Amino acid sequence: MKPLPALELVTRLEDAEWLDPLAKSVRKAVKKVIKPQWARDILHGVPIGHPVHPLAVQVPIGAWVSAGVLDAVPGAEKAARLLIGVGTASVVPSALAGLMDWAQLHSQQQRVGLVHAAANITATSLYIASLVQRARGSQGSGKVLAYLGLATVSAGGFLGGHLSYRQAAGVNHSEEIPHRFPSGWHPLAPLAELPEGGLHKRDVAGIPLLVHREGDTVNVLSDVCSHLSGPLHEGKIKDVGGDACVVCPWHRSTFSLRTGEVKAGPATSRQPLFETRVSGELVEVCLPGADG
Repeated sequence: MKPLPALELVTRLEDAEWLDPLAKSVRKAVKKVIKPQWARDILHGVPIGHPVHPLAVQVPIGAWVSAGVLDAVPGAEKAARLLIGVGTASVVPSALAGLMDWAQLHSQQQRVGLVHAAANITATSLYIASLVQRARGSQGSGKVLAYLGLATVSAGGFLGGHLSYRQAAGVNHSEEIPHRFPSGWHPLAPLAELPEGGLHKRDVAGIPLLVHREGDTVNVLSDVCSHLSGPLHEGKIKDVGGDACVVCPWHRSTFSLRTGEVKAGPATSRQPLFETRVSGELVEVCLPGADG
């Protein structure tokens, strides 16, 4: 089966460099408005382990779809108006979460995301206009505006799906590691060859690993950042509450070197943590749960 023609149009958006100046301005505004790291982490979804935006959009979309059904039922105008109001009010937290995630994406993803946001803003405006018309007693035009809003937000949802599933925005980019890394213990390097401190990259079974030595203790994580695959060994070490952490060089996601836990977003998934042991002079690694 051939892909829909609309897919080709969306794919072209990824290369639409003319959107970059606007994206740059919006990105600066988002970062300027939302400054506290704790607020950013909440909007990214760090506490729940995955992005908030896909959850938050269920409220306005669900309310608007339900309103569309009720608008087709005689005598249900009041309930439809209430649902449209609920959906419109719930757009704000959803939009904030989406913009926060969007500001930490690659250029190709931001281009599609910008049009996705524009579609959602247009849909929200149509629903607000629908409420105004209904308040004036013009139920017919109010319903037309609402259905136009539903069509527009559906188009925006198509773009959101492309962004999430075709461009892998918001997914865990380290999820495949346990399925690719072979089970059991594997040689990493002689302990004497691992310098104290610093961040180093080693490959084991074709998987890039981040290595950090603290005396006789060797911390090993996946070198691929769970946010957008950034090379963690090119990042910096940062002390967070007495815990040595690595800061990704791409979008500044911060992970504990000892546990792999996310200390600061935009990443929401922890880094795969490898167990280590010293056998003779050789450091060996094992990934618990590996089924490769």
